[in-house]
Amino acid sequence: MSAALYSRLSVLMFLQFFVWGAWFVTLGTYLSSLGFSGTDIGTAYLTNNLGAIIAPFFVGMIADRFFASQHVIGVLHLAGAAILWHVTSLVDADAILLWLLVYNSCYMSSLALANSIGFAHMHDPDTQFPRARVWGTVGWIVAGLSITLVLAGHRENVEASNLPMMMAAISSLLLGIYAFTLPHTPPVARGKAVSIGDVLGFKALALLKDRSFALFAASSLLICIPLAFYYSFANLFLNEIGMEGAAGKMTLGQMSEALFMLVMPWCFRRLGVKWMLFVGMVAWVVRYAFFGFGSMDLVGLLYLGILLHGVCYDFFFVTGQIYVNQQATPEIRASAQGFIALITYGIGMAVGTYIAGVVVDAFVIEGGHDWRSIWLLPCAFAAIIALLFAVIFKEPVTRTGGAVT
Repeated sequence: MSAALYSRLSVLMFLQFFVWGAWFVTLGTYLSSLGFSGTDIGTAYLTNNLGAIIAPFFVGMIADRFFASQHVIGVLHLAGAAILWHVTSLVDADAILLWLLVYNSCYMSSLALANSIGFAHMHDPDTQFPRARVWGTVGWIVAGLSITLVLAGHRENVEASNLPMMMAAISSLLLGIYAFTLPHTPPVARGKAVSIGDVLGFKALALLKDRSFALFAASSLLICIPLAFYYSFANLFLNEIGMEGAAGKMTLGQMSEALFMLVMPWCFRRLGVKWMLFVGMVAWVVRYAFFGFGSMDLVGLLYLGILLHGVCYDFFFVTGQIYVNQQATPEIRASAQGFIALITYGIGMAVGTYIAGVVVDAFVIEGGHDWRSIWLLPCAFAAIIALLFAVIFKEPVTRTGGAVT
């Protein structure tokens, strides 16, 4: 891959995740300022998970068969920019939720296409894609810091305003224009018959005959239920207890994500699949315990909870993707990755987001929420899943018969 191509793909990843990080983190705080209940906020984040479920249909059935990827992603981001800007003018809950669902269907489809554009132009994706993808993490970090260091100078309590969403809309417009300059990426499935089962990864269901893989799939789905609490309500929690510049400080999590991505190969060789996944699950337990007992008087616990994001995300999600890649035969590998994405980012997170909203509403107190009780519930749930996983899951073997280490 030439330096010029690497730069173009890196800019794509940077802008793709800048857009997401600009509105997603502070959405709950903004909607709370509009009078949304916890359930309504949970439903707003649920639209992102529904978008992840809708995206494979759009990409697999339409984008991959009829149109060049760079043109589709450009149109999706131009439409997304208009939709987000429109949402900033709305105050009615039903209208906001409807348009967020439309927007997330566009965004999550564009996310899949951004990855496919990268893979299509790399001759060694295993080593080249992470180098470009890390700029997505940088984009998310810069978005959070921009809210705290730039937008905060224009409005008090900026995270409870519509300015972050406006910034996301403007950056989506820029990405929409930039996308048309990307390398030509023709539809990969033109002229081929594609079924709904192919799109959703149902070919991978054969892997569920293996007890360990079935347990991994079930654990992945269940662990995503408590995980959704963080993505939906961490920013609201930090703002409500008085942390200034919470969005910028939450980018410490993405910084740790980038760091732990670098040490993952070393950890993988020493721990293997089972204990990497287990450590990732336990990290969520510890994170929620830190949030439950942390406060502005014990702010160190809050920072530790944020910094654990690298372990929480990399050790569980990235290890899971590697495990799926090892267990699936080449002909169903893409289908298997799609299936796991569906049950985690789609179904698991969707269920968890809804439950999180109900739980937050159940612990409303005068002046805010009983956050300790809120955080200790997903903490206990994640602990149970992690314990069952450690006891039942057996270290898998590769398709060639060697131990996965």
